[in-house]
Amino acid sequence: MTALKTALEAAAGEGIISADQALALEPYLSRRVVVSALTGDRLLDDARLAEDSEQPRFVRGFHDILITIGVIVALAGLWGIGSVFAVVPAVILLAEVLVRRQRLALPAVVLTLALVQAVAMVAMLLLGETTDESFNDGLKILPVIAVGLGLFYWRYRVPLSLSLLFLSVAAFAMCAVFSLLTKATGSANLLVDHSTLSASIFLLFALAVFGLAMAYDVSDPQRQSRQSDVAFWMHLAAAPMLLYAMLSFVFLQNLSGDWWNDSTLFHAVTVVLIVAVFMTIGLVIDRRAFVTSGLVSLGLAIWTILSRGQAVLSDYASVTVLVVGIVVLSIGVFWQPLRRLAIRPLPEAVKVRLHPAA
Repeated sequence: MTALKTALEAAAGEGIISADQALALEPYLSRRVVVSALTGDRLLDDARLAEDSEQPRFVRGFHDILITIGVIVALAGLWGIGSVFAVVPAVILLAEVLVRRQRLALPAVVLTLALVQAVAMVAMLLLGETTDESFNDGLKILPVIAVGLGLFYWRYRVPLSLSLLFLSVAAFAMCAVFSLLTKATGSANLLVDHSTLSASIFLLFALAVFGLAMAYDVSDPQRQSRQSDVAFWMHLAAAPMLLYAMLSFVFLQNLSGDWWNDSTLFHAVTVVLIVAVFMTIGLVIDRRAFVTSGLVSLGLAIWTILSRGQAVLSDYASVTVLVVGIVVLSIGVFWQPLRRLAIRPLPEAVKVRLHPAA
């Protein structure tokens, strides 16, 4: 009722009513006259807050989009007529103009991704052909990518480049652990022969990435600095990593293959529960990545429940898509009320570290 109180105080200040009358009118009007209008204002506020609560600085106008299209087309053409060795200096040259001088956010994202791709290709060409042992390939290529991203962030301060630097270091560490375990166990396929161990290791690294993302998140609860953008990209990676780390425990018997070939009704219900937990986490920390990361798994689980439950439906696929769409729309439209409900049981010491709820 902040709008009503402000209006009454303003009326008292102008001498239209007395201060005592303003105090007496506030509860009366809030119950009888203006509750519907204020409810409409609250819905508008919720819509604005839903838009404002997670806004990484991507685009400031169509100028950014136009420049980004030009960057993509130019780099693609350069790669085609030249070689990957010409792309890296072109990325640096464009970054000097578009990122360091003009501070364009969307071109910075595209140039960061182009740098990762080009550096990875250069590393593969210089270090030799890839082998069947993907862990060893990661040990060779990921350090080069990490160095490139570190230098890029040092020069241009692009949040995505710092996030990818952290992820490349985590991926290198995970490859090192898996490579050592492969040699120690003498296993030809560690993921299949030691599925529980593999899933546990992947879960630990996913938790580490999520923990780092939360560290950046709580350092800027108002989401006004570069810290928040770094947290956004980290959460975008941490959400699917955590989700599929948890799902790997559900499908341990087929960890490296098609999970859904032999899925049962129990598997599907378990997946729905896991996705529901992730959506709740997304509401609590106010990050949509935890909602969107589980949509494919949710759809597959619903399809499995319908098919294994022998539901009499003419088209399982259409019903599945419809249900997922309804879930997404419901969460999206009612994001702020659902978030208020999700964080209500939390202690105040936790709430103050999170992005404020309406």
